[in-house]
Amino acid sequence: MPRRQGNNPKCRIVARSEIDPDSLGRILDEARYTGSAHHKRLPADYGFHPPVSPRPHKSLCDGDRSIGLDEARGLSREAIGRGMISDFRVGGLPKYVWAVDAKGHAYEAKLGQGNGHYHEASAL
Repeated sequence: MPRRQGNNPKCRIVARSEIDPDSLGRILDEARYTGSAHHKRLPADYGFHPPVSPRPHKSLCDGDRSIGLDEARGLSREAIGRGMISDFRVGGLPKYVWAVDAKGHAYEAKLGQGNGHYHEASAL
């Protein structure tokens, strides 16, 4: 897979030394992964009914395999618990969360607009 290009300061993992364990607990309590049908090759696998066709210019988080909503939620929670979050915050929640599944595939979730819900931004 080609290396991702860019130098967006909003897309940097916060330094572990700057993470307060209490804030991680609060983030885990408030953050929810809901997904987005526009980033799915197989939106019905994630509970989107009626299925929506993915937008052609959006990256697909299930391009290699359909991980399912429960696994995506688990990966999101595990990533937050490990501190794989961006330093850039919106309303106290990290804008981005990064996770790696058991097969070594990396995923990026992005905070939706003001609702505390994350959706996939891409499979990295």
